[in-house]
Amino acid sequence: MSATAAKIYPNSDPQQKTAYRILFIIGICHLLNDSIQSVIPAMFPILEKSMGLTYSQLGMIAFSLNMVSSIMQPVIGMATDKKPFPFALPIGLTSTLFGVLGLAFAPDYKWIILSVLFIGLGSAVFHPEGSRVAYMAAGQRRGLAQSIYQVGGNTGQALAPIITALILVPLGQIGAAWFTAVAAIAVGLLIYIAFWYTGRLQQELTATKPRKDSGARQNKRIPRKVWGALLLVLFLIFARSWYISGMTNFYAFYAIEKYSFSISQAQLFLFAFLVSGALGTFFGGPLADRFGKKQIIFLSMILTVPLSLLIPFVPSAIAFIMLVAGGFILMSSFSVTVVYAQELVPGKIGTMAGLTVGLAFGMGAIGSVALGYLADTLGLANMIIFTGFLPVLGLLTLMLPADERVSEWNN
Repeated sequence: MSATAAKIYPNSDPQQKTAYRILFIIGICHLLNDSIQSVIPAMFPILEKSMGLTYSQLGMIAFSLNMVSSIMQPVIGMATDKKPFPFALPIGLTSTLFGVLGLAFAPDYKWIILSVLFIGLGSAVFHPEGSRVAYMAAGQRRGLAQSIYQVGGNTGQALAPIITALILVPLGQIGAAWFTAVAAIAVGLLIYIAFWYTGRLQQELTATKPRKDSGARQNKRIPRKVWGALLLVLFLIFARSWYISGMTNFYAFYAIEKYSFSISQAQLFLFAFLVSGALGTFFGGPLADRFGKKQIIFLSMILTVPLSLLIPFVPSAIAFIMLVAGGFILMSSFSVTVVYAQELVPGKIGTMAGLTVGLAFGMGAIGSVALGYLADTLGLANMIIFTGFLPVLGLLTLMLPADERVSEWNN
């Protein structure tokens, strides 16, 4: 292994123990980061009333947040694959802190856009580097490590509706200022992580001898068949992300309109969807270890279809149950797609994490704008019905190579 590779892959020693303390801390940081980011769509009903924003403008806010994160995540992942930068983590969360402060005091639509750009930049730095820390701390339990890391983020997203009901509804836009304290806690934890990260890099650089073939492996061209499988994985992420974007950003409005709910009641329904998704994320990794990653990706999409199609038409109590089941099933493939992509292109941990997780944000961003436009032009109910058909695209999973074939490609 080369010195550079030793820096990037300090977990190469098969006897390396799993650093559970680091995994739980980075998981908590992921929770804090994503809870801050999720405050923005959770604030949509409040901003819509206080500033008179249209669905298209709300979609543009989500687009600005997520597109910056989407574009920058693979770029940062590629850069840190070549040269790790441990203190990028606390620096990124500092950007998020300033963005939250700006959001709380933004006087108009333009300032909200500027504030969410800072939050998006912080998220772009955190996600690929956070995934790398999880990889470094994993030892031989990389599936479990990825689940711990990803469930932290999804739990943070799930907290947004509760945050809205308990903080943002009574306090309004200014309530977002409370999250500067959350960001500050995350910065402190990530400074600790950065020192551990730096020490691990130095330890491995000293302990690992160069190996002649590592440079060739790192610079090896990606075969066409691998590119084809990777593009298909990214397209499946596109379908899943559009559905989640539609539910996260607009289902609260639909519930208010269809069931005559208050904002707080609608947020509880969304909370149930997101919490079940977080649980699905955690269990998806172990299930994939047992039954295969391709199988779990396929089942998570296809089993969601009957639920997603029926949710717009059923009474509120049944819709609640279906939201819980659908969130759990669909999100069970979230961490699995990340690991599948990393195994398709070994040696590019940050790049693949940036592409898969970053693309999820990016596709969600485009989906927010497109679905917001559909809601404005065709009606909110028709837009929700349309999103229910997106999981059908999971049938394309059948075209992915089996896990065993991917392993053969890398040997």
